[in-house]
Amino acid sequence: MELDDVCIFTEPQQGASYDDLLAVARRAEQLGFGGFFRSDHYLKMGGVSGLPGPSDALVSLAGLARDTTRIRLGTLVCSVTFRHAGILAITAAQIDQMSGGRFELGLGAGWFEQEHAAHAIPFPPMGTRFDMLEDHLAVITGMWAAEPGATFGYSGRTLQVTDSPGLPKPVQRPHPPIIIGGRGTRRTPQLAAAYASEFNRAFAPVDDFVERVRLVRSACQTIGRDPDSLAYTVALVVAVGADEAEFTRRAAAIGREPAELRANGACGTPAEAAAMIRRYRDAGAGRVYLQVLDLADLDHLDLIAHSVIPAV
Repeated sequence: MELDDVCIFTEPQQGASYDDLLAVARRAEQLGFGGFFRSDHYLKMGGVSGLPGPSDALVSLAGLARDTTRIRLGTLVCSVTFRHAGILAITAAQIDQMSGGRFELGLGAGWFEQEHAAHAIPFPPMGTRFDMLEDHLAVITGMWAAEPGATFGYSGRTLQVTDSPGLPKPVQRPHPPIIIGGRGTRRTPQLAAAYASEFNRAFAPVDDFVERVRLVRSACQTIGRDPDSLAYTVALVVAVGADEAEFTRRAAAIGREPAELRANGACGTPAEAAAMIRRYRDAGAGRVYLQVLDLADLDHLDLIAHSVIPAV
């Protein structure tokens, strides 16, 4: 696995300014990481929401589209409950234009009910949210695929579109990569097979990752799609120290126990972190998202780039 196959994944809802994100994205770009991704949440998880408060995923990625030059940018993942499908198609296409074709759209059904209540966002039942996800995927890809001068229409369970011009168009054709992830056993694999460029399983043991990939590959075969036409990826928390004292300090900085981190993430010494990443690579992961929780610790990125990934 090369450094370009590794993305830095951030959780700004825990408390981060745009300047914090920019510093991490620029250091990741300088070091040669393949992507900078962020979550799409509006409420801190655990405790009272910290300053400066949450930020909008797409607004910050639009800024990064102009403030970086090479690194790929994306969401892991946008909730369909947050934005109308037609507006999301426009916004994502515009970010792709602003970045010169570096944007990737992760899309999911949403799960964090508390953040919806805190911001007056409706939170329908899970079945309805999956209907919304299917309709969003159909509408967004349909708008992007509409030929210039033609219009796009759609009638789904939750959305209807009439005579859309399908503009603007993204730079990447036929469209930016679409990432679908999760642990669902039926609709998630079906939607990934129908629409995704990439299936992601986050924070799961290797055997769970293997099983979810099997379900997606089976869903692809059911509809006649080549299962190898999707990328299969994983997200892991990362906390690495050049020695035990540095690792313990980094674990404390994110409020996690060293033993728990070693069991569940790419954590510990560089050799231990590399060994964990190799397990997922050998199980079929073509890309790894490393969840960096302390955005002020830029030296952490240097250690990962110089001592962990070369050992993978």
